[in-house]
Amino acid sequence: MQTVAIEGVVRQESGTKYAKAIRREGNVPCVMYGGDKIVHFHAAQGSFKKLIYTPDFKLADITVDGANYKAILKDAQFHPVTDDIMHIDFIELVPEKVVKAQVPVRVTGSAPGVKTGGKLQQSLRKVSILTTPENLVDNVTVDISELELGQAIRVRDIVALEGIQVLNPPAIPVATIVIPRALRSAMMGETTEEEAE
Repeated sequence: MQTVAIEGVVRQESGTKYAKAIRREGNVPCVMYGGDKIVHFHAAQGSFKKLIYTPDFKLADITVDGANYKAILKDAQFHPVTDDIMHIDFIELVPEKVVKAQVPVRVTGSAPGVKTGGKLQQSLRKVSILTTPENLVDNVTVDISELELGQAIRVRDIVALEGIQVLNPPAIPVATIVIPRALRSAMMGETTEEEAE
């Protein structure tokens, strides 16, 4: 699993005024929950780019005043105008302690429905999972090799992984083979002709 190293500095104070001062210096106020204590720190704005601006799921390897933590991103707040990162919440990974994470869904295989003119539409890009750090994965997969025109693969079809519980409702579609309008019209035309015969 990919890891992003972040060098943090302990935040001595809290509050809006102090947070604004941190941001003026090009840093992002952060907080990390889940361990023995809540850790308030800040780090340079640029150190989060590979963690946030990516479709991939990555771990954060955070060093704060000599102490090292493994964590996952919980939430990031952005400025409504500049899109700068305003604040980040992390969850510390503690051995055998259950965590909730959002991981990407990867589609594998080649659908027969696409070969006959359909279009693959992936409606669910990420799922919520419940697991321990030992079983954490950077993605889950669905196989579309059996999908024909108009068929969908759903959350319940995600490949089961040991120690991982998918929290999304099982009936939600992950990917669908959509029938384009032109193909639908052609299919309707064929049906009408067959009926006429």
